[in-house]
Amino acid sequence: MSDISRRTPIRVGQVGAGRMGALHARNAAASDRLDLAWIADRHAPSAERLAVETGAATGTFDDILNDPTIQGVIVVSSTDAHLDNVRAALAAGKAVFCEKPLDLSLERLDAATELFAQPGLPPVFVAFNRRFDPHYRALADRLAAGEIGQLETLHIVNHDPETPALDFIPGSGGLFKDFTIHDFDLAAWLMDEPIVEIFAMASCLIDLRIADLGDADTAKTMLRTASGRLCAISNSRRTGYGYDQRIEAFGSKGALRVDNIPRTAVRLASEPGMRTDRIPYAFPERYAEAYRAELDHFADMIDGIVTPLTGFAESRAALALAEAAACSVREGRPVRLIDQGDQ
Repeated sequence: MSDISRRTPIRVGQVGAGRMGALHARNAAASDRLDLAWIADRHAPSAERLAVETGAATGTFDDILNDPTIQGVIVVSSTDAHLDNVRAALAAGKAVFCEKPLDLSLERLDAATELFAQPGLPPVFVAFNRRFDPHYRALADRLAAGEIGQLETLHIVNHDPETPALDFIPGSGGLFKDFTIHDFDLAAWLMDEPIVEIFAMASCLIDLRIADLGDADTAKTMLRTASGRLCAISNSRRTGYGYDQRIEAFGSKGALRVDNIPRTAVRLASEPGMRTDRIPYAFPERYAEAYRAELDHFADMIDGIVTPLTGFAESRAALALAEAAACSVREGRPVRLIDQGDQ
């Protein structure tokens, strides 16, 4: 990031004041590069509470779009409204930060391909936070540097500490689109070649009410790339001990590993044995640095320093894997991405 500390902060507006909206709004308000001017949400009390906390004004989405001083829009609305809100922001000439995924329907996303291919379009960043985690970035850099030779297999563990509220499930898009989609993007980034086949198995082992809502809470997924590299993804909606986030990469000359990051490096040695500190309990704590880095990236985009690290293409690729995984579970077979119209 270049030295632009003397510049006037970039005025942005945000649509969405839910859990993720609160996280991004607090980070935007704390940033010395952004000026969070507006917050809009269909649930006005949520917007008002967050506006009081962050010092922003409340208004409608149209207020944000019609304000000529607003250079960027943070889209953290309900997921099913992401694509429509992004369209509106682009039509108003605003740069866009959109929380993942860009949409829940691959068909709808494909119908928007021409829109996102237009020359001169304001930049669109679809925020996959794992790419901004310093530990995963270091892993990616060391893989690219060839420290373990040619990457052969990857193992990703992504387990939540507890199940979400049941009323969240119906509109979430399901385990693969809401949760595993992070891992699909992470695998594509780290393996750095086309994923051509996927096989997934899913169960409801934690709360059968989730099954009643048409979803699963536990899944194991295998990916295969064009050269034969393999990736295993483990997902669960419950650990009971914290937010379990680990990656192992195995190559022709060795292995690289990112373990869970304890809250402190203090380790207790006593008669019962060795004990380390707890790991973060949930995603806002584990990926706090990544979320802040995403907003710095958004500011860099608006200032013309960088192009979006992840946008339409990466969002579409992750969503295609999510839909193929769901198809694999339904049909009990591996699914080739060519079967889904992908390569």
